[in-house]
Amino acid sequence: MEMELIWLWIGMVILLLVLYLMCRVGYESISCYWVTPRRIKKIMEKQGVRGPKPRFLLGNIFEMASLVSKSTAQDMDSIHHDVVSRLLPHFLVWSKAYGKRFIYWNGVEPRMCLTETELIKELLSKYSTISGKSWLQQQGSKHFIGRGLLMANGHDWYHQRHIVAPAFMGDKLKSYAGYMVDCTKEMLKSLEISRQKGQTEFEIGEYMTRLTADIISRTEFDTNYEKGKQIFHLLTLLQNLCAKATRHLWFPGSRFFPSKYNREIKSLKSEVERLLMEIIQSRKDCVEIGRSSSYGNDLLGMLLNEMQKKKSLSLSENGFSLNLQVIMDECKTFFFAGHDTTALLLTWTVMLLATNPLWQDRVRAEVKQLCNSHPPSVEQLSKLTSLNLVINESLRLYPPASLLPRMAFEDIKLGDLLIPKGLSIWIPVLAIHHSEELWGKDVNEFNPERFTTKSFASGRHFIPFAAGPRNCVGQGFALMEAKIILAMLISKFSFTISENYRHAPVVVLTMKPKYGVQIRLEPLNDP
Repeated sequence: MEMELIWLWIGMVILLLVLYLMCRVGYESISCYWVTPRRIKKIMEKQGVRGPKPRFLLGNIFEMASLVSKSTAQDMDSIHHDVVSRLLPHFLVWSKAYGKRFIYWNGVEPRMCLTETELIKELLSKYSTISGKSWLQQQGSKHFIGRGLLMANGHDWYHQRHIVAPAFMGDKLKSYAGYMVDCTKEMLKSLEISRQKGQTEFEIGEYMTRLTADIISRTEFDTNYEKGKQIFHLLTLLQNLCAKATRHLWFPGSRFFPSKYNREIKSLKSEVERLLMEIIQSRKDCVEIGRSSSYGNDLLGMLLNEMQKKKSLSLSENGFSLNLQVIMDECKTFFFAGHDTTALLLTWTVMLLATNPLWQDRVRAEVKQLCNSHPPSVEQLSKLTSLNLVINESLRLYPPASLLPRMAFEDIKLGDLLIPKGLSIWIPVLAIHHSEELWGKDVNEFNPERFTTKSFASGRHFIPFAAGPRNCVGQGFALMEAKIILAMLISKFSFTISENYRHAPVVVLTMKPKYGVQIRLEPLNDP
């Protein structure tokens, strides 16, 4: 009898525990998916910030998808740069209806679109530690780049930034120039060999993608370069899958469904991390058997050395731990940030130079005069004034990241607005870069001279690398790489746009040419 009572009591405890957990999950789900978003909506409406009516759970996802689908259904009828109506049609519709500030919904996540440059500057410079990436963004990219620097928040972001930043500063940054020159020489040789075999048309985006992958692979993995290339191939596949994350994450718990999409994502992620662990283990083995005194001088080695140093000193700052998962996530993050975006900057810049021969000649003359048919040195890069202007104009017209997101983790005061905790702020970089109000009537024209006649302060209306403390840590690396590659390419070849090129920018996480960029190359005679 006593045993029966004991088992009955245990059963009651378990039942109460299950009921408690169910109630807790139910409460948190209702709070997350209904109460908090509606509270945010009311707070913003009281301040005059409104937007399109959301559907239950879906928000405005289908409306956005429909508008983008219609605007990108056909290619552009000519090569021009008025691309906001094509890539951000919902922004144009809603800003016209609701003004410069409006709320729209990505599933159950409310997002405020912000285009006022003074408020943007304040947000990016003043609230870097209490604003960051939302849960929905982190879920959408967790299998691709995980919680690396790009997706980290708060103290984790602060410590990761502190660890990684030295790899992209001073003499360490300059030391990468040799990799960039050597890899570019190989690409130019490949183009020349193809030319000799009779090929005259080239899809330059493919070459730039392979080139930047080679450079970042050597920078990250040095002697493990070939295995790095395998990792980057898999990460490219992951990137394309994760670009579809929005349509898979709007329903609560959808990331746990045993769908084909989720299985593919997890399979690719596992293979990427298996290859990364092989590289890491080989480095650790070399140190343990005394073959090497450190884990290497590349980015991976720097992170492993830092992890070992913290372990030996038993350091853990504010709960932050630099473990193998963080290191793998950083490696994946810098593939994305240091490879894909730079390849796109180069591809769009070549397209612009190919369609603007006067500027191509001007840049070539400057490079020839300064470098005398040699690869540019690091010290010469800042003196390539015309090339710098062209790169800035390319980043303005075709910024690889067309949107810049931030979520408020605390209530903050932004100008005349109270931003409640939990509200995502989305800065439409592409729309700001194409604003006639900010840039003038020639806003959609290729005019690099604009950067010599006006002051376009970083962090206000020219923000290709974001701004403030949370700006792109690798922007110096990306710009140095772009200048070296373009200077070497333009010294070797003249190029024109092919009649087969179809102008059709699309956004797949970053802004890409849908069909690539086909150019015709002509080798230059050496003096």
